[in-house]
Amino acid sequence: MKKLTPSEKLFEWYQQIDQASVVDEGTTRPIARAEVLREDDEAIYAASQWKLMWRKFVRNRAALAGGVVTLVFYMLAIFANFISPYTLTTRFRDRLYLPPQRIHFFHEGQLSWPFVYDITTEFDAETFTRTFTEDTSQPYPIRFFAKGEPYRLFGLIEADRHLFLADGAPINLFGADRQGRDMLTRVLLGSQISLTIGLVGVFLSLTFGAILGVASGYFGGWADEVIQRMIEFVRSFPAIPLWMALSAAVPPNWPPLRTYFMVTLILSLIGWTWLARQLRGKALSLRNEEFVSAARLLGASHWYIITKHLIPASLGHIIVVSTLAMPAMILAETALSFLGLGLRAPLTSWGVLLQEAQNIQSIALYPWLFIPAGFIVVAILAFNFLGDGLRDAADPYTR
Repeated sequence: MKKLTPSEKLFEWYQQIDQASVVDEGTTRPIARAEVLREDDEAIYAASQWKLMWRKFVRNRAALAGGVVTLVFYMLAIFANFISPYTLTTRFRDRLYLPPQRIHFFHEGQLSWPFVYDITTEFDAETFTRTFTEDTSQPYPIRFFAKGEPYRLFGLIEADRHLFLADGAPINLFGADRQGRDMLTRVLLGSQISLTIGLVGVFLSLTFGAILGVASGYFGGWADEVIQRMIEFVRSFPAIPLWMALSAAVPPNWPPLRTYFMVTLILSLIGWTWLARQLRGKALSLRNEEFVSAARLLGASHWYIITKHLIPASLGHIIVVSTLAMPAMILAETALSFLGLGLRAPLTSWGVLLQEAQNIQSIALYPWLFIPAGFIVVAILAFNFLGDGLRDAADPYTR
C-alpha cells in the first residue's frame, strides 16, 4: 500500500468532510454536501414569494410572540361577553373602589378547589374611606361555565353561560370602580371597541391610501400634483388639535354607535396620507415594469392595471404598513377618549376607562383603575413586534 504524503492526507480528509451522511435511495452512494446544498438552494429559489416571507417570519421570535399576543387579544375581544363574569350594567353597591380580589387554594390549612371569600365593607364617616375585609368563615368555590346574567354572543346569540363565577358571592379579580362595576368585565368588553376601531380605521385608511397613492404614482402629471398637494394640506395640520376640532364637531346628543362610527371615520381621514406617500414611490418603480407594459399593450384599462397588478404587487408592503398603523389608531382613540373628545359613556373602551381614572387621587388611592393602561401597552408592543417582523419578512432576499 502506497504511503500518502501529508498533502495527500489533507486532500483526502477534505474529501471526507465534503461528503454528507445522506445516501441515495436504493444505493449506497454517498451524496456530496455540495449536491445537498444545491438541492436546498433550488427549493428556496423555486418557492413562492409568500412562502419565502413565511420562512423568514417564523424565524423571528419577537414577531411570533407579537403575533400570538395579538391573536390572543382579539380572541379575548371576540369572546369577551363569555369570558367576563358580569355585564357592563352590573353594580355592587357595597364594593365601591374594591381592590383586586384574591383567589385562594387553602381553607383552614387544607387544599381546596379554587375559591374566594366574601367581602365585608366598613365606611368611616369622618374620613370618607372604606375598609374591605375578607370574611374567612366560608369559602365560595369558583365554578366554570356557570349560569349567570344573559348577554348576546357576537351580538346575535342569546346566552347566559360565563367562563367562571363564584358560587354564592361576587368575584372581582381586577377590583371594582367608583360605581362598584367589575373592572375585569369593563376591560374585556372595552377591548372590543378599542381593538375594532383600529381594524375599521386601518381598513378605511388602507382603502383611501392604497387607491390614491397608487393612482398618484401610476398616472403622474397633474393627477400626481393634485393628490400630493392634498396630502401635504392634510399633513400640515397638527394631529392632536385637528382631532380635537373634528371630534368636537360631533354632536354630544348623538347615539353611541353613531359617535363610534364618526370617531373611526375621523381617524381614517387623517391616517391615510402616510400610506399614500409610500405607495406612490412603490407605484413609480412598478409602472415601467414589463408586466404593466404588457397589460397596457393588451388593452387593459387603468383601473384594471391598478387593482389587478399594482396593488397586488404592493400587497406585502400594505400588510406591513397596516400592522404598524394599528397601534397609532388605538392610541389615537385612547387619547381622544381620555381628553373627553372621543367615545363617551355608556360606550366603554380603554380610553374611556382611563378617562374615568385620570385624577391624582385615583393614582394614589386606586391604582387598579389603571389596569387598562397595561393592556394598551402590551397591545401596542405586540403590534409593533408583529409589524417589524412582517417588514423584515417582506424582503426575504435580505438578511
